[in-house]
Amino acid sequence: MVEHLLRYDQVDISYQGELAVKQVSFAVDPGEILGIVGESGSGKSTLIKAAMGLLSQEGLVTRGDIWYQRKNITDLPGKDRRRLNGPELGYIFQNAGSSFCPIRTVGVQLYETMREHSRISKKKFQDRALELLAKLGFSDGMRILKSYPFELSGGMQQRVGIAAAMLLNPQVLLADEPTSALDPISTSKIEDLAVELKKDYTIVMVTHNMQQAARISDKTAFFLLGEVIEFGETEQIFSMPKNKKTEDYITGRFG
Repeated sequence: MVEHLLRYDQVDISYQGELAVKQVSFAVDPGEILGIVGESGSGKSTLIKAAMGLLSQEGLVTRGDIWYQRKNITDLPGKDRRRLNGPELGYIFQNAGSSFCPIRTVGVQLYETMREHSRISKKKFQDRALELLAKLGFSDGMRILKSYPFELSGGMQQRVGIAAAMLLNPQVLLADEPTSALDPISTSKIEDLAVELKKDYTIVMVTHNMQQAARISDKTAFFLLGEVIEFGETEQIFSMPKNKKTEDYITGRFG
């Protein structure tokens, strides 16, 4: 059996006893970008939050398994799960700005993120942070570290959020609609960045934007009403979908 980097095996997720995600199975291999595509409210974000243990108190994986390498994430106790989050699995929020504390500088918050998992000196942290910020297109990284989140534009906040997810050099980046609140220019920059990062990271990107998935994803999972309707190579999904519902969604005839 091929050992995938991240694999969902017949996963059900419920909120307050009501099934929201049903029998979802797919796998992601190292160095791939997987696009999870579907309408808003279809359960896409729930999928990746489950891998991070970020479901609300009412959310629960009630069936199936989520595997990271050889670890069954769904069976891990909270302490072991937290060891994975950051060093192995990085999470990019839909609106990174809202995930930062508004009254503390970006640098302080990023440093605290690293300190949770590593006794790193401020000098080594600063070197790592400046390296990442430069990779993300910031020519003035020190100014960014000294800034408060509200002093940055939405696109800048989003790139800082990506830096936060990358700080501990995880294997997998799980991105929840990372461009949905951005203007077209900022969106294009984030898409280009995702393709560039594929050299070093495996990326799972939740998006309702079919064109975005077609542009950057190696594989695509089409998600509808809590179920994976079709999963496969992106080129095949968009040029010759096997499922009529996928075809209807792609061509705009859905519903």
